[in-house]
Amino acid sequence: MDYVAQFRREVEAFEGAARAASREVGGDGVALVPSCPDWSVADLVFHLGAVHRYVIHVISEGLVDRPDDNDFTFLPLPADTAGWPDPQLAPNRGPLPVGLLDWFHDGASALASLFAQHDPAERVWSWSDEQSVGFWRRMQAIEAAVHRWDIEHALGTAQPVDRQLAADAVSHTFEVMAPARRARQNAPAGQGERLRFRQSDGFGLWVVQMDPEGVLLNEGTGYCDVELTATASQLMLFLWHRIPSDNLEVRGDAALLERYFKLVPPL
Repeated sequence: MDYVAQFRREVEAFEGAARAASREVGGDGVALVPSCPDWSVADLVFHLGAVHRYVIHVISEGLVDRPDDNDFTFLPLPADTAGWPDPQLAPNRGPLPVGLLDWFHDGASALASLFAQHDPAERVWSWSDEQSVGFWRRMQAIEAAVHRWDIEHALGTAQPVDRQLAADAVSHTFEVMAPARRARQNAPAGQGERLRFRQSDGFGLWVVQMDPEGVLLNEGTGYCDVELTATASQLMLFLWHRIPSDNLEVRGDAALLERYFKLVPPL
């Protein structure tokens, strides 16, 4: 998959939605983002822009060790940040400063160019077992798609995620995100629960077994306690805790879908 092209498309759509939001500030200020509790559109723009700058720092410096979490010089911020959201005061409901939107644009463009210039096999630090530029390409294409949906959803214009990227994001959830989420939040051990996720607009099929040792992923067709069938985009958004299963096709013990998020806590 061309993760660079996917990343470019998603960040451009995100920026377009953010600029639309900047023109639609109502009496209560800039819109809140329902799928990101306690954040406004301004907070989300700053968050994703900061993530991009962080990844730029890792790749451009060729870091193989974790960056200093207390060093924020990687951002870098312009001289004038009047009206910018303060992460300590979220949700920030003030108008979206043009400077914030331009800062986001510059960072996203720089990261896309950096992704295109570097070999995906090049070793750099990441929070995953996969220490490579390729990891960041995949991760940032998926994160951009999730947050593009978040901001469009806040504005009532949410479009589905590209089918190929969404299906890949489902696999990525079980391969990468689920172990990380469980470790970060000290989640309870699974008891052998088996969940099947079936793609309705393609051939994707994921069988997940929640064992005491962790999340086991295979493509088996054996017995499962519950099966969720939906489009690749819907499956991805469900697993990222963006949409409920209420309007999706569920067979078996639906309560296990809620238990999944206790075993794999959302970030």
